[in-house]
Amino acid sequence: MTTEAVSAHEPAVNTDPDVVLEVRDVKKYFPLTQGVVFQRTVGHVKAVDGVSFQLRKGETLGVVGESGCGKSTLGRLLMGLETPTGGSIQLLGQEMAGLKPKQMRAMRRNIQIVLQDPYSSLDPRMTVGDIVGEPFDIHPDALNGQSRREAVTDLLAVVGLNPDHINRYPHQFSGGQRQRIGIARALTLRPKVLVCDEPVSALDVSVQAQVVNLFERLQEEFGLSYVFIAHDLSVVRHISDRVMVMYLGKAVEIGDEDQIYGTPTHPYTQALLSAVPVPDPRLKGRRDHIVLEGDVPSPANPPSGCRFRTRCWKAEDICATEEPLLQIRDTSDHPSACHFAQPRDVIGAVQDEPAGPDA
Repeated sequence: MTTEAVSAHEPAVNTDPDVVLEVRDVKKYFPLTQGVVFQRTVGHVKAVDGVSFQLRKGETLGVVGESGCGKSTLGRLLMGLETPTGGSIQLLGQEMAGLKPKQMRAMRRNIQIVLQDPYSSLDPRMTVGDIVGEPFDIHPDALNGQSRREAVTDLLAVVGLNPDHINRYPHQFSGGQRQRIGIARALTLRPKVLVCDEPVSALDVSVQAQVVNLFERLQEEFGLSYVFIAHDLSVVRHISDRVMVMYLGKAVEIGDEDQIYGTPTHPYTQALLSAVPVPDPRLKGRRDHIVLEGDVPSPANPPSGCRFRTRCWKAEDICATEEPLLQIRDTSDHPSACHFAQPRDVIGAVQDEPAGPDA
């Protein structure tokens, strides 16, 4: 997919039936205030600053980047949990910004979220049956003639849990089982899109593999589309069809798995891949390791031009004065926001090994 600069004017309605989610130039600025009684805005934290992408039916878009790059804020914007400062978010061709609460409830049937921490995302005072069945209280028509208990036990079986445990409480389950409960809750209303916000980062490695395999099976069974937010590049590679790399609130590169992991063109993507541990000692000596200097700039005061220039070994004068657009260039086959985008093979950066068995 070719990604071009998107105008901030009135968004055109997407008419492609295969596109379930379209994000255009979306922004989220958090105000910085000063004063105790009479507070005034003295600046903004630009958590998400002009991100655009499309998500198609049955596709998984991986979103990667270091902490503070805006990944989770983007996920909250997609869910309508945050109001965008600007831009457009269209779900199934309908603009989400400005919807009234009743309209937003109806739209949320089509997009649900799986949260990062299975220990804090479930109410400890509710049974598993109450947690998974709670969406039916808001949308009783989603039961489709089933009893509530029958629908809940079916969902528990789908995610690999024992339906007989419907009356147990979250503390009686392991971390991986709790995450499966969260996934079952997200599937209750049969959504079209799942936003997965670091869904396996709090789990043991062996359990991560099981949950990732579960996501893949559910995607095929329910026809789901995923926005899969993570910082673990190996997990993202295993599950994603396309990958979007974010830095300081902006998308700096987007492409399919082979493009991002095989021939990354943005210096930041290359640095991320070079930092992944290499399990094969034979490749370690040939590793193209990139060490970034300096700290990540503040999103309240990002650098002019290219935001990565203060840490980039390719930076020149144009990088400080002209912001590079996310677009395909003569030197690359996929969109990259770099004036000097050039493919670079990072040897052994991420091993494409299959995840473990789905237990």
